[in-house]
Amino acid sequence: MVFKRRDKRAWWKVIAESLYPKGGWARAFHYIRHRLHRLPDPPHKIARGVWAGVFTTFTPFYGMHFIVAALVSRVMQGNLIAALLATFFGNPLTYIPIGVASLKTGHWLLGTEFEVAEQKLGGKFAEAGGDLWHNFMSMFTEETADWHGLSVFYDEVFFPYLIGGIIPGIITASICYYIAVPLIRAYQNRRKGRIKEKLAALRKKKLEKQSAKAPE
Repeated sequence: MVFKRRDKRAWWKVIAESLYPKGGWARAFHYIRHRLHRLPDPPHKIARGVWAGVFTTFTPFYGMHFIVAALVSRVMQGNLIAALLATFFGNPLTYIPIGVASLKTGHWLLGTEFEVAEQKLGGKFAEAGGDLWHNFMSMFTEETADWHGLSVFYDEVFFPYLIGGIIPGIITASICYYIAVPLIRAYQNRRKGRIKEKLAALRKKKLEKQSAKAPE
């Protein structure tokens, strides 16, 4: 396999590095930016992929952001790799403000109230998770399925998040798009210039060698 790691990481290391990358988030950001700049597509196509990836981080489909970003990028005819890389806009440092902004906007649009207290919000996640586990186990036992926690989670968290993430997602993704286009274009032009200079230097060196070998 071409992309297979030579040094297999332990499961705990994979989880730890997903929460805090090796070398820190600053290094991860510079790596992603470098990869985006080196993509072969035109700047506007790469930037459309960036738009798709950033917008996806404002959706409540945690664990499926790669899939959602790929679908949005396909619809927008953006660069797929750029879309996947741009999903790292959502990380442990940004998910809290993204979630709060999306939930507040969603409840405001729906005319409902948003409980910002971490205990209540965390409790709703816990109840939903408990219901999922209980209902799964009820298929193999005599227990009765209970959808109350999931229903509350959908009404008070998931649906408002889904609706509320659209506006801040579009605004943030559009800002990233208009920033990315000139940066990627400038980087690609500079890279092309460097490649031309290297080719010219190689041609010059080749001509000098041919001149040196030519009989007088």
